[in-house]
Amino acid sequence: MAEQFLVLMADLDERSQVLMDGWYKKLQEAGFTGKQTPGLPYHISMATFPLDQEEEAVKITERAAAAFAPVPVHMSHIGMFAGGKVVFAGPDMNPPELLKLREAVKPDPPEPFWTPHCTLILDDFDTVYRALPLVMENFTPFRAMITRLHLCAFWPAREILHLDLTGDK
Repeated sequence: MAEQFLVLMADLDERSQVLMDGWYKKLQEAGFTGKQTPGLPYHISMATFPLDQEEEAVKITERAAAAFAPVPVHMSHIGMFAGGKVVFAGPDMNPPELLKLREAVKPDPPEPFWTPHCTLILDDFDTVYRALPLVMENFTPFRAMITRLHLCAFWPAREILHLDLTGDK
């Protein structure tokens, strides 16, 4: 399938990667794999861009990475998108740094809706429904840090760049 769009992702720190990977391994041991893109770090999708805006998306990513220090987030809850095909860990929406980072990277015009989340499993409704008790059994709220920005083209995933957050905002 040809690439269709760009996604700017905010990757979580290594400790959070290990924690969330442990939850995913428990899902795999129970026979659930999901249809999410393999090999991507756990992240919060911050913005999408049309393919023809790759140059602008790169500039936005570079500016934000240079301006922002790592951003703390509290992954406080489990959520599910309408249709029941995605279960995710969701952050509290009260840290102003997360909203400021989103404001700095959103496209113009912005998407009409944004739900910050880290996908735990993406699959058909029946599979997700069967996996949900295991997700709930293993999830515990945790504090994470967004430590880098990661720009990719989808499908399949083509990494364009990844930059550590090095600023002071």
